[in-house]
Amino acid sequence: MQRLLLDLAERSAWTGAEAALGLAATELADIPMWWAAPIALLAASAKSWVAGRLVGRPGTASTLPAAKDPATPPGLGA
Repeated sequence: MQRLLLDLAERSAWTGAEAALGLAATELADIPMWWAAPIALLAASAKSWVAGRLVGRPGTASTLPAAKDPATPPGLGA
């Protein structure tokens, strides 16, 4: 249950950060607000690419270590 809550917290935090980044970018660039969604999606894709290759568990978009990631099969994350 704790791993599920950590995953939920991680996903919520990253979604909020990506949305805030999209809003901040549109405000700073003085462009229409509807650009916030594509910018947030770009940020999400970039985070997923980096997380899947440099941090977290390879092959996932999780930034949690393998031991805390609910996607890790039992016995592999210890």
